[in-house]
Amino acid sequence: MDFTALIQTVTDFISSHPKLALGVIALLAFGKSLAFISLLLPATVILLATGALIGESELRFMPVWLAAAAGAFAGNWLSWWLGYHYSYRITTLWPLSRKPQLLQRGHLFFERWGSWGVFIGRFFGPLRAVVPLVAGICRMPSGKFQLANAASAAVWAFGILAPGALGIPKLAALFS
Repeated sequence: MDFTALIQTVTDFISSHPKLALGVIALLAFGKSLAFISLLLPATVILLATGALIGESELRFMPVWLAAAAGAFAGNWLSWWLGYHYSYRITTLWPLSRKPQLLQRGHLFFERWGSWGVFIGRFFGPLRAVVPLVAGICRMPSGKFQLANAASAAVWAFGILAPGALGIPKLAALFS
């Protein structure tokens, strides 16, 4: 199955099964925020498309936003935990072992920005996959990490869903 078919299948499922949609959305955001899965999952496009379903189906913005934020929070938390508990041994596992330059970039980014790096890293594709892991490897305290994690998860989820939920036709209708 190609990515286009996968995206269409998942968005069709979410549209057809609104009672299961929040769980699927949380899982997508979780996968997009988890160190290993993030590199393989086209969740960003699916979540953007899901934003467009808000208001067009039984989906409402607040529950969808909370589900996406919770999934994103949990994915980064697990990445941090894996790095904290397994340290550099975790970097020998696939797919991270095939991308050592990504880990090096993530480490440099984290060393430069610290807690802000955890927040900012969520918004930059490949860094999203490794900065939480590196924060754990570098023994970032849990409280500092979780504060940056929660704040960035809420902002990221809003940013990924709002363009579809508040699309151009809907914005134009607000001013007409």
